[in-house]
Amino acid sequence: MRIVRRVTELRLALHDGRRGLVPTMGAFHEGHLSLMRAARAQCEQVVVSLFVNPAQFGARDDMGRYPRDEERDASLAEEAGVDVLFVPSPQEMYPEGFDTWVDVDATGGEARARPGHFRGVATVCLKLFNLVRPDVAFFGQKDAQQVAVLRRMVRDLNVGVHIRVLPTVRDAAGLALSSRNAYLTEAERQRALGLPRALEAGRTAHDPVAAARAALNGLEAEYVELLDVDGATLLTAAARVGSTRLIDNVIVEGELA
Repeated sequence: MRIVRRVTELRLALHDGRRGLVPTMGAFHEGHLSLMRAARAQCEQVVVSLFVNPAQFGARDDMGRYPRDEERDASLAEEAGVDVLFVPSPQEMYPEGFDTWVDVDATGGEARARPGHFRGVATVCLKLFNLVRPDVAFFGQKDAQQVAVLRRMVRDLNVGVHIRVLPTVRDAAGLALSSRNAYLTEAERQRALGLPRALEAGRTAHDPVAAARAALNGLEAEYVELLDVDGATLLTAAARVGSTRLIDNVIVEGELA
């Protein structure tokens, strides 16, 4: 596996053939690794980006304490069959004078809870798509609203990449894997299980949102909403457990692929 940090190095590391991209912020877990393995199975070259993107964090977000362990991540990526690990600095991605952004007209959910978040996500992903030129980019269902935003961007701007979505990976108790789970104490982890349980309670209910809210059992939810992603209806929610913010969703109707 080749580790590159500069755009010029990345371009030299790319070769012909079907190429897959897995954009990440690091702190790899089994969810990330499942995307890498899928890319390995479907593509001739696999590129993973590891970049804690400052443009998608707000003033109240946790960028300063976001988990970082590049050495561990590099080892896991190599074991998963990754060919190129792109680890740019903020200055490499946003050099002095950078002033072009992708504005996204998303509403509800993460767009309302984290103003400016999808502007940062869409901008960095468009840069990565332009740099890597992947045939396929791989994302997890846990970030369903992000998937909806990126698919619309790809359609609207005629970007030649297919957005592939894989199911959310969960631990044995049902908690969606997230790099931020590292913040949770054992007691908080037990409380956090209320989020997937509430979503599961709402999944088959006549009124999914009301049923999920009723099943939260005191968990502090920022939102519980229905979201349409390319014809699939998802019940999605965000909640805080202690100082940790978690998101999750379940498919109510249709398929997401």
